[in-house]
Amino acid sequence: MAARAKVLTVSDGVVAGTREDRSGAALEARLTEAGYDVVERRAVVDGVESVAAALTAMTGAFTGLVVTTGGTGFAPRDLTPEGTRKVLDRDAPGLAEAMRLVNPLGRLSRAAAGTRGTCIVLNTPGSTSGALECLGAVLDVLPHALALLADQPTAHET
Repeated sequence: MAARAKVLTVSDGVVAGTREDRSGAALEARLTEAGYDVVERRAVVDGVESVAAALTAMTGAFTGLVVTTGGTGFAPRDLTPEGTRKVLDRDAPGLAEAMRLVNPLGRLSRAAAGTRGTCIVLNTPGSTSGALECLGAVLDVLPHALALLADQPTAHET
């Protein structure tokens, strides 16, 4: 059975219909290519409460990966990490650090990564290339992390 994933775009412009959701579409395509069944895509306006509410809804009774795109920088409306941290059970700093190291601009990222229930939540930038680079930096370890999180057997050496 394929791992399941959801994509959340955080963008005032996408919600208002003045901007195309290119990064959300690109993440969905890349996740599908990697063997994930993308079961939901949605967009919300920037803001702590909007992100927290969307992530709470998207992770409830769900096992899998939730990737956000947008709102990870220094602009005043970039509040995705704050909304994400509000709902995370545990941080996954190694995933966030790996995503930051993929590109020199990663040093400007405030992205969070962690778990909520049986979900892994990753914040990626709003740019299409940045979102894909960040996802690509951790895609190889996510199946193992998801198996551990779901308390499934893994291939650990004894």
